[in-house]
Amino acid sequence: MTELRICFAGTPAFAAGHLQALLDAGQTPIAVYTQPDRPTGRGKKLRASPVKALALEHQLPVYQPASLRDSQVQEEFRQLQPDVLVVVAYGLILPEEILAIPRLGCINVHASLLPRWRGAAPIERAILAGDKQTGVTIMQMDAGLDTGAMLLKQALDIQLDDTGESLQAKLLEVGKQSLTLVLSELEQYQSRAEAQDDKLATYAAKLDKSEARIDWQRSAREIHQQVRAFLGRAPAWTELGDKRLRIIDCEPAGEVSDKLLSKLSPGSLLLNQRDSFDVVCGESALRVHKVQLPGKKPVSVRDLLNANPPPLQDGMLLGSAQDAGQ
Repeated sequence: MTELRICFAGTPAFAAGHLQALLDAGQTPIAVYTQPDRPTGRGKKLRASPVKALALEHQLPVYQPASLRDSQVQEEFRQLQPDVLVVVAYGLILPEEILAIPRLGCINVHASLLPRWRGAAPIERAILAGDKQTGVTIMQMDAGLDTGAMLLKQALDIQLDDTGESLQAKLLEVGKQSLTLVLSELEQYQSRAEAQDDKLATYAAKLDKSEARIDWQRSAREIHQQVRAFLGRAPAWTELGDKRLRIIDCEPAGEVSDKLLSKLSPGSLLLNQRDSFDVVCGESALRVHKVQLPGKKPVSVRDLLNANPPPLQDGMLLGSAQDAGQ
């Protein structure tokens, strides 16, 4: 590998995995940027990001500006004289003043096949949309939102049982390999950079908590995608009376008869299995294998039905009364 003066910017565990890959490859950053410590938990104690924790473990200089638009912060970065800034899920906007400082610019590891799913939540949006394939793009950053020229794209198939959590773990491995490969011959990859086709762009908006709520009027396929996408964040949920029931593991139930489904409202619960239950959807039905009640750990439906008394009964309605009346 060519020796480069690398600065690294990232915050969550996904970014920390890429920082570790640089360290393992002998490309030790001269400085690490990450977001300020955040209050977490009931006690609201300040907690360092996974990137900061890893950087301190390896005695790397850590910078935590609240913004990169401050002229003093920009001058501090300039004094580091970086060849390149590697950005992975940093969470702060890089102004043009920062982008212009490194000799070889700034490169970003983005968890999608650009220009599809530019933005904050590409992994989850790909699952929600039912995409068959995703991947990692190493991109030369510009002033736009994930609009820069592409240095390397590596594709990955999305399996039917992939969740937001499992897909992120797979993309982390692809990202680490791709990043170290590009950095080993950065200027050669830059010379072959491919411009994005803006006509093909889609936007991966940040996930909103409200999107985790299940609407049983939707198809079983769509709800299955929703459940998978939100695992690893806040699991998808539905109303069970005045409580929230999180759906942890499920699949479309293809063998439920259309005649039976036509007689029941979306959200109707069918207890016709020992280790699962079906829920009528706007199209077909969803078979649920694992759930989570408030304040409890995830539990198999078999164990839940063995409780005394069982919290689920055949024919009961999941979801809100407003949904049932649609």
